Amino acid sequence: MVAMHVRDHIEEVVRVVSTETPEPGTAARARRGLARPQQLRASPFRDAQQGHTPLRDGLIRDSWRRCVATHGLDPTRLQEARILPEARVREHRERLEDLIRTARFGLESLHRRIAGQGYVLLLSDARGVTVDFMGDPTFDNHLRRAGLYLGSDWNEAHAGTCGVGLCIASGEALTVHQTDHFDATHVGLTCTCAPIHDVDGRLAAVLDISALRSPTPKDSQHLALQLVQDYAHTIEMANLERRFRDRWLVRFSLSPDFVEADPDCAVALDDDGRILGMTDRARRLLAGQADGSARDPSAVIGRHFNELVDFDVERLGDLGRGAATESCGIEVRSGRMLYAHAAPPGPAPAARSRPDALRRGTHGLPAPLAALTGGDPAILAMLGRAARLVEAPVAIMIRGETGTGKEYLAKALHQSRRKPGPFVAVNCAALPESLIESELFGHVPGAFTGARARGHAGLIREASGGTLFLDEIGDMPLALQGRLLRVLAEREVLPVGGSRPVPVDIRVISASHRDLMAEVRAGRFREDLYYRLNGALLTLPPLRERADLDWLVGRMLADGAADPAGHRLDPQARLRLRAHHWPGNLRELANALVCARAVSTGGVIRVTDLPEDLQAPALSAQAHAIGPHPRAREDAEMLRMVLKSHRWNVSAAARALGIDRTTVHRRMRRLGIRPPHRVEG
Repeated sequence: MVAMHVRDHIEEVVRVVSTETPEPGTAARARRGLARPQQLRASPFRDAQQGHTPLRDGLIRDSWRRCVATHGLDPTRLQEARILPEARVREHRERLEDLIRTARFGLESLHRRIAGQGYVLLLSDARGVTVDFMGDPTFDNHLRRAGLYLGSDWNEAHAGTCGVGLCIASGEALTVHQTDHFDATHVGLTCTCAPIHDVDGRLAAVLDISALRSPTPKDSQHLALQLVQDYAHTIEMANLERRFRDRWLVRFSLSPDFVEADPDCAVALDDDGRILGMTDRARRLLAGQADGSARDPSAVIGRHFNELVDFDVERLGDLGRGAATESCGIEVRSGRMLYAHAAPPGPAPAARSRPDALRRGTHGLPAPLAALTGGDPAILAMLGRAARLVEAPVAIMIRGETGTGKEYLAKALHQSRRKPGPFVAVNCAALPESLIESELFGHVPGAFTGARARGHAGLIREASGGTLFLDEIGDMPLALQGRLLRVLAEREVLPVGGSRPVPVDIRVISASHRDLMAEVRAGRFREDLYYRLNGALLTLPPLRERADLDWLVGRMLADGAADPAGHRLDPQARLRLRAHHWPGNLRELANALVCARAVSTGGVIRVTDLPEDLQAPALSAQAHAIGPHPRAREDAEMLRMVLKSHRWNVSAAARALGIDRTTVHRRMRRLGIRPPHRVEG
């Protein structure tokens, strides 16, 4: 039965395309190998008898033609869903990072509305790649096979006619329902999409709600279409307000009663009254009144407000909160009446009062984050990205070797928030498997033998209103990963033995020294949980690649000193620390300094005061080759460390050192330093 349905669909695609595709290309080849002519002629009559219309709307027909004439697709070749590898997905997510962060609350709100209805929510970028995904974990395998999954690529050029691809091509909100799909692999799906535009009018993303199964009539998706349009509009409004909070914002509505509560569109103005940004509905309302195409963003962006509406921009203050209804009416040049509300620029960020933790430290970072580095370029770049994530409602994953300071980074992110709340750290590797469930999720009184008489709230509930840090998340038992996924998706936790879930409001930061994608491939870690936790990825470099080792040593010695003068390293001891490989990273360094400080005399740490494994020379063959002079060896190790931290990119290392790249090359030759791929064996 399914095969017959697929065959009928392929026949219809070939028939529609071939009737208006003059070149004997893919459609003709498909027609020759698919069915006899009388079968093709019978297809429309069979469709009519079954209650299906053989005629498609213009957008679908145009897309089918493009699939054959432009993209060279063959309707008889069924294509598997294309899922990009993790590294490629991360690249697409990073390009859309700010919008994903802004959209997250709206996506979660929409997901709650469609939960239990069989729908999946996808956010795709302008290239058709899914960069955010919310679905029922119960159907995870089915969703992935169907392409309704994070990383799925729905570009029309290879997926054929589909919701996301057609939305990108047309710029319109639409539904591609069942047999509207070009590829018969997707005829069971229904996909309803709406475009999300950036403030400059360019397409930024596509919001899509899809289902594996649905009623046959296409009009069953009318409510879904309204929902995606409304939420796409809400996300555009939030993005505009975030980007232009320091500018005049003018909100418009067709009704005076909704202009403040639920405006239809908005624009942002510069000091001269020119339009800097807009929502797409503003483009549609205003561009039609300007010269040029209504689809062209330049018909609005850069135009003076007075050119598009009959209102003096000098009177924007009259459109503020509390203004009389009659004074809020603005006539568009075409004669249509809109109602407007103008919000003045907010205070500059520097003028706002900040808690101590939010004051800017060195390099313009929040003080808790700035305190993590002495100027290492790679760390600074990572912390700059971390600073932009401080208030973002997105889960953060920290990756790094054992001892690189993952919990320190998690605490710094937490302390940098305006309202940090509690910080609860859970070491998933340290909790016994028999206790981790009750410790995380809590339990009701008498839930199991040995349960606390009064029950236990659990660490997740204790973190509500703040941050839950899940260290060594890769060691969480597979059976509990599904429960954690449910908590993150539903924002509620069900205690062990309980029957009523408890709402929680948590910001999740996770960390692991393991390669979690390798764990996913090995079946030891859930892929859906991985992508839920990996909303943003921060990577801590190992200590051996950091260029601020001296700063770290100085800070550790000062923090642990019992006397005001502290301790200092003699040159040879410092050189030994720089030459060490540091497999234990910061934790190993801290332990080594504690030991050295305890056995040293006179406030000076010498080589003989270091742990035994650090006392033996550990310099490389290249360092020995440059001669015995301590200063030369020290210069070589420092330059090598900077080069390694920039992956041996000489230009980047030169910028970090503040010197010319030719100087770096000259020093490398003098000190006998060669990049790893050029070292002669």
